[in-house]
Amino acid sequence: MSFRDLRNFTEMMRALGYPRLISMENFHTPNFMLVSEVLLWLVKRYEPQTDIPPDVETEQDRVFFIKAVAQFMATKAHIKLNTKRLYQADGYAVKELLKVTSVLYGAMNTKGVERADVSEEDSSKFKFDLGSKIADLKAARQLASEITSKGASLYDLLGKEVELREARTESIARPLEINEAEKMMKIAIDCVLEQVQKTKDMLSNVALDEANLEAKIEKRKLELERSQKRLQTLQSVRPAFMDEYEKIEEQLQKQYSSYLEKFRNLTYMEQLLDDHRRTEQEMFEEAANMLRLTQNRLKEEEQHLLKSGNNDDSDVEIQEDEGSDSEVEDRQIMKRCATMQTLLQGRAGARIVGTMQGGDTEEDEDSGDSEIDLDEDEDEEEDEMEDDSMEISPSKSGHRARKPEPLEESDNDF
Repeated sequence: MSFRDLRNFTEMMRALGYPRLISMENFHTPNFMLVSEVLLWLVKRYEPQTDIPPDVETEQDRVFFIKAVAQFMATKAHIKLNTKRLYQADGYAVKELLKVTSVLYGAMNTKGVERADVSEEDSSKFKFDLGSKIADLKAARQLASEITSKGASLYDLLGKEVELREARTESIARPLEINEAEKMMKIAIDCVLEQVQKTKDMLSNVALDEANLEAKIEKRKLELERSQKRLQTLQSVRPAFMDEYEKIEEQLQKQYSSYLEKFRNLTYMEQLLDDHRRTEQEMFEEAANMLRLTQNRLKEEEQHLLKSGNNDDSDVEIQEDEGSDSEVEDRQIMKRCATMQTLLQGRAGARIVGTMQGGDTEEDEDSGDSEIDLDEDEDEEEDEMEDDSMEISPSKSGHRARKPEPLEESDNDF
């Protein structure tokens, strides 16, 4: 069903003068009462004298009504309708109704082109119904063909009348022989008697066949009763393996419940494992980011130390104190960086356990160390650097090699 078909159908029915207003929403659901009313109105509009029963209360009446309408349209108007779609009484029935309405609508438009000055009385005088004469027309055609064939055969027989007339006169003139007639009559009587005997034999055979069939029916009935009794006994007896079957069924139910529980636990554990791996991955990424930031900070500090290497002697002494403290912190950070790099290279997917806290601050180291302690720390740091084979920047080695000037000179400066 399309919207265009439904719209055309409603407009055609309105133009044909259908008394009821048909909406497009009427055929969204099956509506057999409306379809039957429309069909009956269309049939009456096509041929007012037709007689189709309008009863559609029961299912049988509806089927008979649809068949009668389809047969009428096929014989009178030569319109083939799909009875299944009409019986559905939904949007698909509109397509079938549109076939009839389009014919009537076209006839109405053709009639409208004629002259408008002809009155209804004059048109009613010359009006005749061609649909009611179709059956008479078919009968007339059949009779005409029969008359033609009979006339041709009669013409052929009349052409042979000369020869037949002579044979007929000879037969009539010849005297009738009683003996031959009696002989022919006896032969005919014998044939009839033979046919009667055959019929009697067939009747007797029918009786025998009937008796045989009744005997077979009785035998089948006895077998049916015996089979039913056996079936009842089998249904009443409990099988020997039924107890074992029920036990196995209970065990199977228990195994299935345990399987469900284990499967649920396994799924939960897999989910926890995925969450744990995701957390470890996040920690690993965070550690890598912290390591990258630390390396960048060390590079910036090294560049800063290189730039500040040309300051005054007093400033150098102060920087040596601060440099020694910062070198200790830098070595510790370098050690941590090396350790993190080895862990990242060796175990990319393993768990990383550790802290990202830095060493002691410069203020804590400055508060507890003297100049002598700084010298000892520098010696120890040099030993550790030799053991670890760590490279130090030129600015730091210059600071470490430079000896502080005597305190007297520094005092004299002040």
